[in-house]
Amino acid sequence: MRKTVNNARKSRSAAQRRQGSSVTAESSWTDSANLDAPGPDWITQAAASQPELSDDLYCRLLALRSGLRRFQHWSEAQAKAAGLTPAQHQLLLAVRGNDDPAGPTISDLADSLLLRHHSVVGLVDRAEAAGLLRRKRDSEDHRAVRLKLTPLGERRLAALSALHVEELRRLAHQLPDLWEGLPDLPCADGEPQTD
Repeated sequence: MRKTVNNARKSRSAAQRRQGSSVTAESSWTDSANLDAPGPDWITQAAASQPELSDDLYCRLLALRSGLRRFQHWSEAQAKAAGLTPAQHQLLLAVRGNDDPAGPTISDLADSLLLRHHSVVGLVDRAEAAGLLRRKRDSEDHRAVRLKLTPLGERRLAALSALHVEELRRLAHQLPDLWEGLPDLPCADGEPQTD
């Protein structure tokens, strides 16, 4: 348990250094479970400052979360039907969607996929062995390795992406109903909302 706590603190510390902040002695090991989410005290304080939500808003939140889970389940099934794991599909999308013309680095992908560096290395190793992407040394910084899709990776991703765009078009007609007419509520941090 102590090793897990120390690893969690180290992970949080590294993430906060990347974001330019520091870990305090009061930081809890549970805070590292999701580096972007505030701790439970923040949730309690935010809830106390919010007006009570209506039953309709709870129904809308449920509909949104259920819709997102259905879309994710559908997406995973499409990836499997295309001969990819869902993780490989996300990896290919992260490589292709990266805006650096040289291609992303492993660190770029770790940030995009919300995974640890070593997890992405394993995923990239398996995708490279499957012929879906390739590594290439950066021409300017020889320490950096860039990733590019192979023609096979491009074809698989293009086919899956076309299906996803079509499914999103189908879902787009349902989504506006979820937030149409929502009351203006202050942000959880107490600051006024800005458009």
